[in-house]
Amino acid sequence: MAYTEPYYHQGEHETAFPSVMTAAIPHYQAQAQEVTLFEHAFRRQLPVLLKGPTGCGKTRFVEHMAAKLGRPLYTVACHDDLSAADLVGRHLIGDGETYWNDGPLTRAVREGAICYLDEVVEARKDTTVILHPLSDNRRILPIERTGETLHAPPEFMLVVSYNPGYQNLLKGMKPSTRQRFVALRFDYPKPEIETRIVAQETGVDTQLAAQLVKLANALRVLKEHDLEESASTRLLVYTATLMQDGFEPLAACRAALVEPLTDDPETVEALMEVVNTFFA
Repeated sequence: MAYTEPYYHQGEHETAFPSVMTAAIPHYQAQAQEVTLFEHAFRRQLPVLLKGPTGCGKTRFVEHMAAKLGRPLYTVACHDDLSAADLVGRHLIGDGETYWNDGPLTRAVREGAICYLDEVVEARKDTTVILHPLSDNRRILPIERTGETLHAPPEFMLVVSYNPGYQNLLKGMKPSTRQRFVALRFDYPKPEIETRIVAQETGVDTQLAAQLVKLANALRVLKEHDLEESASTRLLVYTATLMQDGFEPLAACRAALVEPLTDDPETVEALMEVVNTFFA
C-alpha cells in the first residue's frame, strides 16, 4: 500500500494542529465551478467523486482544496492488492505483544481529515463495503476487529477518483457506489488554460508552452486510433521542465511525451513524425 502522510495548512482556517508549520497551497488553475462545488460539498459533509483521464489534474486539485480548507490530507494510491484491512487497519505484533495499527482511512476519520482514494476502482472489491456507511448519511466507519464504530466528525471528507476510460466489466464502479457521491468530471484543460498551467509549473515562456499544448492536442486526436491513453498535462509539464533545463526539444519530447504513451517502436516513430512538425 502506498499513501502519503497528511500535511497541514494554517491561515484563515485554523487546524487542530497549531504546532505544525504552514504549508503553501499547491497551485491549481480552475476550469469551471469545481472549486466552489468542492467547498459546498465539504461544508455539507458530502463525499466527492472525481472522474477524468490520467494526468489531468485530479490529484493536484484535491491537494489544492485540502490546503485551501486547512485540512490534513491522506492520499491512498489504490491498486489490485489494496484490501479493506489496508485502509482500516490491522493488528500487528511488536515487542512481544499485539497492538492495533490504524490504516489511513481510520486516521483520516479520527482526525477529521480529507481521505483521497486515487483510482479507487483498482482496489479489491471488499473496499467498497467499508466505504458505503461513510459515504451516506450515517458517516460511520465500523471496525470489526476492534469492535469500534467511529462517527466521522464534520471536518472529515471522503474523496475518490477513477478514470472512466479504463472501465470494463471487471473494474467498473457499481451504480450503487457511484450514486453515493457528488461527481465532478475532469478533462484536459482548454488550450489557453493548459498553456498557463505549463508556463506556471515550469517557467518556460508562454510561446513554448502554447507550442507544446498544440502538439499535445495533435497527439490526442490519435488516441482512438493507436494509443490507449492521451498525452496528459502532466507529461507536458515533464517535457517543458526538461526543455527549461536546457535539454534538446526533440529529445525532450521523445523521452517525456512520446515514449510514456506507447511501447510499440513503430507507433513511437509515427508520433515522432508529428513532433517533428512542431519542433523540426
